[in-house]
Amino acid sequence: MAFRPLPAKAPAVLLREAKPLKAIFGHARRLGHLQRLLDSQLQPAAREHCHVASWREGSLLLIVTDGHWATRLRYQQKRLLRQLQAFEEFASLTRILFKVQPPTVQVGAKGHTLDLSTDAAETIQATADGISDPSLRAALERLAAHARAKP
Repeated sequence: MAFRPLPAKAPAVLLREAKPLKAIFGHARRLGHLQRLLDSQLQPAAREHCHVASWREGSLLLIVTDGHWATRLRYQQKRLLRQLQAFEEFASLTRILFKVQPPTVQVGAKGHTLDLSTDAAETIQATADGISDPSLRAALERLAAHARAKP
């Protein structure tokens, strides 16, 4: 008896039929809508630093990227609370909580950058001269060449 996998379903069908996926998708759409309402009341510079984490029982939890923006938003908390309460979705809003959580993905350097001093290059080249393995020697020579390529 061979195992026969079930035929694949389209993502739209899965979202309509699978209850857990439907609930997750609905929650994500709700948070996206609340985020758009929040963004409409925030300063343009603060929008990328403040995200809706949850909204329940009159409390809005906002995730802020760093302490600087959390402090700025805490100073504006009363104004923000009043403005958000004007929306039907936030009619029962009683408090706004801020949680500082730095982004998990670090923004790396663009392109390939390697700063290698000439002294380091000379040491690597001297090491390469003493290596008998041709592939390791070639790799060390390529590494040492990075310092020589600079003007």
